[in-house]
Amino acid sequence: MSSDRRWNPGIAPAIGAYLAWGAFPLYWRLLEDVSPLEIVAHRVVWSFVFVALLVSWSKRWPALLTALRSRRVLVAMAVSTALISSNWLLFIWAVNSGHVTEASLGYYINPLVNVLLARVALGERLRPVQLIAVALAAAGVVNLAAQAGGFPWVALTLAASFGVYGLVRKLAPVESLEALAIETGLAAPFALAFIAWLQASGGASFAAGATDTALLVGAGVTTALPLLWFASGARKLRYTTMGILQYIAPTGQLACAVLVFGEPFTSAHAITFSLIWAAVILYAVDGIRAAGAAERLSAPAGQ
Repeated sequence: MSSDRRWNPGIAPAIGAYLAWGAFPLYWRLLEDVSPLEIVAHRVVWSFVFVALLVSWSKRWPALLTALRSRRVLVAMAVSTALISSNWLLFIWAVNSGHVTEASLGYYINPLVNVLLARVALGERLRPVQLIAVALAAAGVVNLAAQAGGFPWVALTLAASFGVYGLVRKLAPVESLEALAIETGLAAPFALAFIAWLQASGGASFAAGATDTALLVGAGVTTALPLLWFASGARKLRYTTMGILQYIAPTGQLACAVLVFGEPFTSAHAITFSLIWAAVILYAVDGIRAAGAAERLSAPAGQ
């Protein structure tokens, strides 16, 4: 049984992954003069190149080819590819359209969406505290919709798409590196076709300037590395520890929105985020208690 002690080797990569995701708005804002579709296309292509190199380095091609022979895996990966591509597109659009605050709200809500999906899709029972947390989050969303005068569709779409993506990946019998290779490989032909069309029509940002070109190529590394760090941390840490650390990412995004980009943080936002943070605290404390109870039940007698 692993223990999340201070120097657990999974802590550093997990925190690194969430810090990177929290700082993503800073990276994508550097490409604000590039269309979100072009950014996503390059993100897919260069991620595939980087992941393919990693598969070769780790000698995982046999496992990848085995996964590709499974129709179940291919169907699941096709669905997950559509979900993560749309999630990436919406997030980048939100960053470069001044909606980072709402995007961060989506990733605060995401774990609570996961709880609901587990109930609906997997038949898992919700504990009373989880129900209260979900209700608080729902109240926060309703408050923002009522006071801000608009439905927070960016936040809810990001939360829902990433939540369903996580569920599909959970059910698909394939390891994380192979899954990322398949996802980016499935999307790469479409991305390449779009890039080629842009280049031919003269509307591409790639190769038009050194900075944009370097940033678009770098999107592959900045996408793949945090995912690999996350996978490394998840293997070594308790699920509840990862559940608490995951809030580093939306907190970083919110800080970017308000402190760096100067997005407004109104009283409606304050009330909504207070309700969400209360839900997060309840969710985290309940997870810690549940994990502790499970460990006590599984511990050998006499210990």
